[in-house]
Amino acid sequence: MASMASIGSLKVPSSPSTATTSSNSNNHSRRSVVKRLAFSSSQLSGDKIFSKAVTGDRRSERRPIVVSPQAVSDSKNSQTCLDPEASRSVLGIILGGGAGTRLYPLTKKRAKPAVPLGANYRLIDIPVSNCLNSNISKIYVLTQFNSASLNRHLSRAYASNMGGYKNEGFVEVLAAQQSPENPNWFQGTADAVRQYLWLFEEHNVLEFLVLAGDHLYRMDYERFIQAHRETDADITVAALPMDEKRATAFGLMKIDEEGRIIEFSEKPKGEQLKAMKVDTTILGLDDERAKEMPYIASMGIYVISKDVMLNLLRDKFPGANDFGSEVIPGATSIGMRVQAYLYDGYWEDIGTIEAFYNANLGITKKPIPDFR
Repeated sequence: MASMASIGSLKVPSSPSTATTSSNSNNHSRRSVVKRLAFSSSQLSGDKIFSKAVTGDRRSERRPIVVSPQAVSDSKNSQTCLDPEASRSVLGIILGGGAGTRLYPLTKKRAKPAVPLGANYRLIDIPVSNCLNSNISKIYVLTQFNSASLNRHLSRAYASNMGGYKNEGFVEVLAAQQSPENPNWFQGTADAVRQYLWLFEEHNVLEFLVLAGDHLYRMDYERFIQAHRETDADITVAALPMDEKRATAFGLMKIDEEGRIIEFSEKPKGEQLKAMKVDTTILGLDDERAKEMPYIASMGIYVISKDVMLNLLRDKFPGANDFGSEVIPGATSIGMRVQAYLYDGYWEDIGTIEAFYNANLGITKKPIPDFR
């Protein structure tokens, strides 16, 4: 059975090739981790989960919501009490990305999520680990380039750990495939999800959690989902606070006093950048830090209500290929409630050779990166 180890305080599976016989204390530690990840049988009951139907007047049906910082920020002290539990009501969808040209030659013979990280791990272990530690055990990984090594890693690293989920949990790769209805390969993030909607909609869940497969961070997705439900959102977008220097390299969002996203701008500069300033105290930052970080950038991580996802990809925007530039702004334009959720912790995009090199070196430093 694959052992569990840590990058910072992330719990990820060790590669089977490096697992060895350890002392009694290490065995006890391993059992504790597996126990923490396991679900009780009551959480895996076959009760049906019902969601609200999406209607054209969803916006007019809602009463105004005042959002507290505790409801929308990834605070260490926040408590989660999801009902129904994430294990029963959330499906994880990890986007494997494209050909990974910016990471070449590391992606010459492997998919981008299968690129090694910290010697014994792969990039895909980060979002999968975050899911498992957030009680989300139904996980699909979408990819279309060099998926053999990714398949091999996931089957070896996670299959034995899924016994703790009463065989209802899974981590499964879905490679792009041609069919009479979809003769083309994935054209973007939204198109990749659209092509497998027939499979995703079979799952009796309330929300889809859409994740990137090449980011390094630790996040409690249960808090993220709780904020989505408490604000009665159609879509919730994870957002990073930004200073002015970094903000020009990201897609920025503007919010109103309730944390609702009202505007998007891709890598703005000059006056356009200044126009995207927001009061980040609305999302939980203190006054001093809010002055330093007056912008918020999309992390490319979304909670989308199931019926909303089906409606957007099939009916409202059947030709849209990308979530960040087409589907999410489009949902805002037709009056859907799109909320921002602040994540103010360690985060790195491992999309280039330079970022890959720096992230691996960072893991070796003392103290280790602050995975909050």
